[in-house]
Amino acid sequence: MYGLFRYLIVLSFVMLFPLNKGYCARIKDISSIKGIRPNQIIGYGLVVGLNGTGDQSGTTFTIQSLSNMLRNMGIYVDPNDIKVKNVAAVIVSAFLPPFAKVGQKIDVTVSSIGDAKSLQGGTLLLTPLRGVDGKVYAIAQGPLSVGGFSVSGAAGGGVVKNHPTVARISGGATVEREIPFNFGDKKELTILLNHPDFVTAKRMADAINQVYNLGIAKAIDSGTISVKIPDEFHRDLVSFVSRLESIDIQPDAVSKVVVNEKTGTVVIGENVKISQVAISHGNLNIEVKEKKSVSQPSPFAPGAPQGGGTFQSQDNVLMAPGGQTVVTPQTDITIEEEKKKLIILPKSANIGDLVRALNAIGVTPRDLITILETLKAAGALQAEIVIM
Repeated sequence: MYGLFRYLIVLSFVMLFPLNKGYCARIKDISSIKGIRPNQIIGYGLVVGLNGTGDQSGTTFTIQSLSNMLRNMGIYVDPNDIKVKNVAAVIVSAFLPPFAKVGQKIDVTVSSIGDAKSLQGGTLLLTPLRGVDGKVYAIAQGPLSVGGFSVSGAAGGGVVKNHPTVARISGGATVEREIPFNFGDKKELTILLNHPDFVTAKRMADAINQVYNLGIAKAIDSGTISVKIPDEFHRDLVSFVSRLESIDIQPDAVSKVVVNEKTGTVVIGENVKISQVAISHGNLNIEVKEKKSVSQPSPFAPGAPQGGGTFQSQDNVLMAPGGQTVVTPQTDITIEEEKKKLIILPKSANIGDLVRALNAIGVTPRDLITILETLKAAGALQAEIVIM
């Protein structure tokens, strides 16, 4: 009775004084509970029924696999007589979700490991999926969904849409073994932050203690929060975890600038600051054009010297007797330098001021990468630059 009364008080407190919703995230979105995670399983199988787009005859492991499968069915075939253009060897992978039960269906991904051109229209044969311990946890089988195609002609070339050598089977595997996990017997939970941060860990512990008013949460380090389960929830741990994951907190993060030079993408974090600095950026373009001038005189040009060779006409053009062509190179060099204004940014400018200033001098994403790296080298950018 006392536990129910305390729970009603806590619930009323949450309804009357909700946490700040601005820039907040739920605990379930930025963390996970230790021990509750998916597990990877993998297997080797065969896809049959392809329309001539399977592995080539030189793919030895496909021939061996097909020959062994037929032998297990009581059919003995010489491996040299097997043609595998309608068969493809594949790797089947899947994630076994936490608390998966026997008979539950899970999705699988099928990837070709031979030289098959497409898995379109194929059917995966019975494939056991094993964990890192070597035990079979699921069995996969069924028709593939490719979502693409590959068409080619005998003369070469062709058309390819999407990625036809990787396919999925929705609900294509059946769980055959459960992973033991005693969730209901726990007296304490450990929350793991997806991005460890001391400020976020402290805020999460404070938010949990504020809701339950019991001092049950404690930040162990930058990525771990220990939570003791209240006595009234020992028999209903699911309800406690569901309420725990719904608590909102404001996560904190290190100031970062992420740069992908391959695509020209720049992502600047909210807390990025810069010191007072003057910025000017301009491009120097040097263009060198090489072209050749061709002179084709008449076969009997006047004034041609005896014995062959070239001569110079009245127009200062090299000419050759006997209808010969003379090629002369010409080089044109153009230098162009952009004239950009000098922009002064004040001290402690935020990300909005930085973006407006850089837009004012007309920088491109490629230019922005260079400017940010230069600001960091000058000690004016108060953030970490991450280059992908």
